[in-house]
Amino acid sequence: MRIASWNLNSAKARLPRMVDWLADRQPDVLLAQETKATDESWPADAFAELGYESAHLGNGRWNGVAILSRVGLESVTRGLDAQPLFEDVVEPRAIGATCGGLRLWSLYVPNGREVGHLHYRYKLDFLAAVGAQAATERARFGAHTGFGLLGDFNVAPHDDDVWDITAFDGLTHVSAPERQAVTALMTDTGDEPLIDLSPRASADHDDLRPPYTFWEMRMLGFAKGRGMRIDLALVNPALAQRVADVWVDRDARKGAAPKAPSDHAPLVVDLD
Repeated sequence: MRIASWNLNSAKARLPRMVDWLADRQPDVLLAQETKATDESWPADAFAELGYESAHLGNGRWNGVAILSRVGLESVTRGLDAQPLFEDVVEPRAIGATCGGLRLWSLYVPNGREVGHLHYRYKLDFLAAVGAQAATERARFGAHTGFGLLGDFNVAPHDDDVWDITAFDGLTHVSAPERQAVTALMTDTGDEPLIDLSPRASADHDDLRPPYTFWEMRMLGFAKGRGMRIDLALVNPALAQRVADVWVDRDARKGAAPKAPSDHAPLVVDLD
C-alpha cells in the first residue's frame, strides 16, 4: 500500500502533472494540500477516471485540502473540532478519512508569516487544535488502528531540515514555539508518541542529499538546493511498524510549463 502527501499549490495548475503522477506512481491514497479550489471546481471526475474516490474541502482561495483514495473513503471529517478562526473565518485546512483501514488526515498548517504576527499565533493555535483532534481520534479508533497526520506543517522540526539554519535566524518555520507545538502533538496525543517518518531524498536508494520537500520558486531555490523539510508524516506505532520505505519524489519538483511543478515535492510512504 502506498500513501503520499503533496502540497499542490493549485489543483487547477497542477492537474496535468497530477494525472501523470498518479498514473505513474500509483499511490493508493493521496493527501493533498493548497488545492486553491472550491468544492465545486475540484476535478473529482478526472480522478475518478483513474479509480480514485475523493473528498475535498476548499473555498477557492489560498487554502484547500483533499484526500484521494482507491482503497475506500469512509468517515470523512471536514475541519477540526476545535479549529481556530482567522479573521472570523474557519479556513479549509484539515480533512480526515478512513482509507484501507487507516485513519489519515491531510493538513495544511498556517504559514505564520512572521514571529509575533497574528497569523503566527493562529498557527500555534491551529497546531494545538490538531493535537486535540489527534488525541480524540486515537482514543476513538484505538492503538491497533494505523493513524497518521500528513501534510504541509510549515515547520522544519530540526536545524538540519533547512538548507542553512543561520539564514532563518528570527524567522518562522524554525522558531522554538513552533517546534514545541509539533512535539506536543506527537507526544501528548496518546499513550505512545507519534513517529516522524524520516524520508530519503529521492526514489534513489543511494541518494544521500538532505530530504527536503519544499524549495522556493524564486532565486533558483531548487537548482541551488535551498530547501526545507516541512512536509511531514507523523504516524502512530501501528502504522509505523508497517512502513517499508519513505521517500521524497524529487523528480516531481522538476520541469517547466505547460506542466509546471509545485514548489513542494510529494512525500511517499510505502507500507508492507
